[in-house]
Amino acid sequence: MEKINAETRKKIDEIVARHKGKMGPVKLMLHDVQNECGYIPFEAMLKIADACDVSVANVYGVVTFYAQFTTQPKGKHVINVCMGTACYVKGAQQLLETICEACDCEVNKTSPDGLFSIDATRCLGACGLAPVAIIDGKVHGNITDMNEVKQLISAIATSE
Repeated sequence: MEKINAETRKKIDEIVARHKGKMGPVKLMLHDVQNECGYIPFEAMLKIADACDVSVANVYGVVTFYAQFTTQPKGKHVINVCMGTACYVKGAQQLLETICEACDCEVNKTSPDGLFSIDATRCLGACGLAPVAIIDGKVHGNITDMNEVKQLISAIATSE
């Protein structure tokens, strides 16, 4: 289990205190921790479980059930590539491979420099724009020009 710093621990304590006693606090707390920390450390799950009088297994079950939660820190730029049927048929695998190569990052991992995280995701609900990637929350659709993808990634990397 990784150790978190005092500042992160304080943020988690504030979130837990703010939601303790409310209805459905586990998911609310998890959302807030994810927003503050960028991921959900195991120590946060322990604190949430204790505050809500539920087992850590229950909290972990919620974290692993919902795709929006992650237990690993993400890179500065998060890229989600849709691997749903429509996107896959229209070239999502090639798109994913191109992005991984351009970012020097494996699928569902964070690049060694901490700049990019790449996630292969289920359907993003934008089938008419297939293939689709979401980069830092912005939807990019009809991505068929792999050189354009490489240029976009390069522009992001050099803007740092």
